[in-house]
Amino acid sequence: MLFRLNEVKKSYGGTEILRGVSFQANSLEKIGLVGRNGAGKTTVFRLLTGAESPDSGEVIKMNGLKLGLLEQHVEFASGETVHTAALSAFKEIRDIEAEMRRLEAEMVTDHSPETLERYADLQTAFEQADGFSYTARAESILLGLGFTRDQWAMDTGVLSGGQKNRLGMARLLLSGADVLLLDEPTNHLDVNAVEWLEEFLGEYKTAYVIISHDRYFLDRTTERIIEIENGRAVSYKGNYSKFLVERELRREQQQREYENQQALISKTQDFIRKNLAGQKTKQAKSRRNMLERLERVDAVASEKSGGQFGLKKVERTGNNVLMAEELSIGYGDKALASGIGLSLHRGEVLGIIGANGTGKTTFLKTILGEIRELGGKFIWGTKTDIGYYAQNLDELHPANEVIQELRRVDPMADNGTLRSFLARFLFVGDDVFKRVDDLSGGEKGRLALAKLIYSRKNVLILDEPTNHLDIPSREALEDALAEYDGTIITVSHDRFFLDKIATQILAFEADGGVENFNGNYTEYHDWRLNRAGKKGIRELNTVLSDVQGQVTTGRAPTGTTLSKNQRDRLKGRIAEIESEIEQRESELAEIAAEMNSPGLAADVGAYNDAADRFSRTESSIQTLYAEWEELSEQLGD
Repeated sequence: MLFRLNEVKKSYGGTEILRGVSFQANSLEKIGLVGRNGAGKTTVFRLLTGAESPDSGEVIKMNGLKLGLLEQHVEFASGETVHTAALSAFKEIRDIEAEMRRLEAEMVTDHSPETLERYADLQTAFEQADGFSYTARAESILLGLGFTRDQWAMDTGVLSGGQKNRLGMARLLLSGADVLLLDEPTNHLDVNAVEWLEEFLGEYKTAYVIISHDRYFLDRTTERIIEIENGRAVSYKGNYSKFLVERELRREQQQREYENQQALISKTQDFIRKNLAGQKTKQAKSRRNMLERLERVDAVASEKSGGQFGLKKVERTGNNVLMAEELSIGYGDKALASGIGLSLHRGEVLGIIGANGTGKTTFLKTILGEIRELGGKFIWGTKTDIGYYAQNLDELHPANEVIQELRRVDPMADNGTLRSFLARFLFVGDDVFKRVDDLSGGEKGRLALAKLIYSRKNVLILDEPTNHLDIPSREALEDALAEYDGTIITVSHDRFFLDKIATQILAFEADGGVENFNGNYTEYHDWRLNRAGKKGIRELNTVLSDVQGQVTTGRAPTGTTLSKNQRDRLKGRIAEIESEIEQRESELAEIAAEMNSPGLAADVGAYNDAADRFSRTESSIQTLYAEWEELSEQLGD
């Protein structure tokens, strides 16, 4: 047992957040903590770290437990660089190393047994702490999280907020904590860094708990899901996708138990009313006492109102909705992306992905006509009526109530119709009378999306529609879009969302290239990995061919005469060397790929072994090349 929460309750300002949360985390467990915004997930982290105390119940931790918390706002010491900030996770090792350097300077003149013994003890401690590999581990993680070597010397004071969070993540992953507490770890990471982190955590040799709205990330990094719902914790085995299935089964069972219990309560109350003053008074009182002691089963708190959205059919566009040929986009004379080609048909969903700054939003502004294309062309099909969802949400009127804001789309609609539709976007009860100005970022996003989908536009262009939405809100959006019969173009970093709705992927690359793929995100991801593997093999074969070409065109020495037997022996040995070089360079490429693996950075012993094998293999290749050059000069062909 690493830690346990036992019937923990916590309230803020009279509002009960946790009503009796109980769960335990054990060694090596990989846990995802999920629940709606405000359910109490971050409160659980604050209770574990001691930043908050429970109103009642217990938070029990293993003696000496070292918790590592990924904070949302990270600070660094003045004058630290990116590199030194990452290495600061190894304070004990670096203190040992500094003491060793000091003693080495003393040992020039001091040869006393005490000094030599102290140095030997420090050297042993340094080796046991994996002191020879800590710098390489830190640099591997910096690279994986998107810090190039050129950025390692940057002062942390000039980093952006997102860069500071990524550097805080690097320092945390190197901290050696017994349990990592990761609150939205994929924030500020591009797709490549997120995928690196997924692989790293997959090989990580300690426990962690993740709070995340990224369901795809949870699928790939967790083996147990704990849901905070109605102030209590429910645990499920498996990743997020398995959790969805098991939760639905549990809720169906809970609803049956609730309905059966309600029937029993109703029948018992009816018996009490009829017999409390009659001949069966004693039995009636007994049953009343039974009802008072009965532990009530909660009704399932549905996150959806059930049924269909009732969306009206949108006007049909032509079959070809959007076509682009050799489209180049950007600003002025600066092209962000070029060679864009696609064909989007009625009813399809185009998912747009790529790192920040690669041109995704610029592409949307270009096809919306807000900026001019730099080259190529794009053509909208017939009868297209476009609705646009922007991240700034500036189409909402702050003074309006939620229901008034939706009424702007359909002034003649009755309240029941509007309220029913808003309920599908999780605005229930008095929520519909909240002022827009009082809504959270996620609530404003839900309202803007509800307006857009209700508007009956036949083409929706969505720029990061899941930003600020919790998981239930994302599921509500997915349900709405599943019923929508128009065409959708969406920029999104939510891979789970793209898996649910996308029929095409448009991927913007850092080098300005763009790929168009028919399929959802997972299909695109698998295709990309398969292609990268084949490309790597082709590149390796090209390198080997170049080496062989250099071998067979070696320089010929002048003035050397060899017998036929001597020449045959030299040619035979050169052929052997060429074969050995090919084999060793293949081994070197495999070791290099292994060392770049995020999983290896989490396993110090394996990383050291790989580094030793790389050094030995590289040295043997250099020796073979030296022998080959010498023999080639002797051969002189």
